[in-house]
Amino acid sequence: MLFKKISLAVLFFGALASQSFAQKAADSTAVVKVWGNCGMCEERIEKAAFGKGVKSAEWDVETDMLTVVFNPNKTDLQTIEKRISSVGHDTEHTRASDKVYNNLHGCCQYDRKVEE
Repeated sequence: MLFKKISLAVLFFGALASQSFAQKAADSTAVVKVWGNCGMCEERIEKAAFGKGVKSAEWDVETDMLTVVFNPNKTDLQTIEKRISSVGHDTEHTRASDKVYNNLHGCCQYDRKVEE
């Protein structure tokens, strides 16, 4: 009986551990264009990108490319891009409102692409 309880406990914790490893392996990496100009933009973009399920976010001021690592079971790229546009930065797939964009510091107001 004791052996059976120990075996069940080992199976339970083994299953739990393998589930944790499976979730880590499920992380996705995406690279997306985000318009900005400077270090203040970088800080704002990376902060906005973080949220539930985001492991890391790094924006390159030279290339305007954001590399984001996230758990697709908890968030998606569309949600991340919406958070970024909500603070004034256009992305490949989302556009910041004119009101939010116009409130950015002058050096952060990048040349916007023409709205299609």
